[in-house]
Amino acid sequence: MSDLVTGDAVVLGLRPARVPSRGLAYVLDLVVYLLAYLIVMIGLVYSMSELDDAAQAAVTVASGLLLVVGVPIAVETLTHGRSLGKLACGLRVVRDDGGPIRFRHALVRGSMGVVELLMTFGSVACIASLVSERGRRLGDVFAGTLVVRERVPGARVMPVPPPPPWLAGRFAGLDLSAVPDGLWLAIRQYLTRMAQLDPRVGAAMAARLADDLVARTGTPPPAGVPAAAYLMAVVHERQSRDAARAFAGAAPGGVPGGAPGWASAPASVPVPVSAPAPAPAVAPGYTAPAGPPVPEAPRGGGGFAPPA
Repeated sequence: MSDLVTGDAVVLGLRPARVPSRGLAYVLDLVVYLLAYLIVMIGLVYSMSELDDAAQAAVTVASGLLLVVGVPIAVETLTHGRSLGKLACGLRVVRDDGGPIRFRHALVRGSMGVVELLMTFGSVACIASLVSERGRRLGDVFAGTLVVRERVPGARVMPVPPPPPWLAGRFAGLDLSAVPDGLWLAIRQYLTRMAQLDPRVGAAMAARLADDLVARTGTPPPAGVPAAAYLMAVVHERQSRDAARAFAGAAPGGVPGGAPGWASAPASVPVPVSAPAPAPAVAPGYTAPAGPPVPEAPRGGGGFAPPA
């Protein structure tokens, strides 16, 4: 099994899927789509008996494109990267940072799949996956996605540590639209392995990542909040928003117009029911579980500078 490693030697617990398992999942999906196409065509034969030849050809081509291109895109969007074939093989399509995919990711993957999977009989996709270190085909490269293995025997995915309670809900109104997926991936990798790093190295990495995140959001850093605790709180806020979008239909009692990620979050996501208590002027340092304490930011500065 291979892990994703950043330049700072921080390992992420995602296992990229390889060509055999991806090929098997695609064949299973293709069989299902072909069976659906045959059923649709049988129905169209009886319903198009009164149409002329040109109209019948147009309807046949349109239905074929819909089932070969439109249906896979819709399935990946609605299931957040788990088609029937991928579900059977224990695979899932995720973003580069490990988050759930959206319609634009599925659209790019489906459009590129017409060329590298259907028109070339999968040869281009196989070559690209074999050359890529993460086993990605061209559709994954352009869409910024990755196919990972969800069922790995004996593997344990490191969770992101929860933020301190006094930071709960503090960043509900933060604009995260300008933060790239690469920065989210680097932050998640750091948080999942921060307890294994040297304290001074970890503090420097946290300060650099927090400064990059502040620059992307355009919001000044909160005074007295340690860099690592700030990263935990912002990542938790983003996960809450992703979960709210993924389970919006399953979570009853959503409040329209509320802050994204909190009004309609599932039961597994903390939902603040009242305004959080105001944070102290200088927040206490956050201690990661089973790891070294997280150093606090300097009280006089505005950024997340590591200790001297």
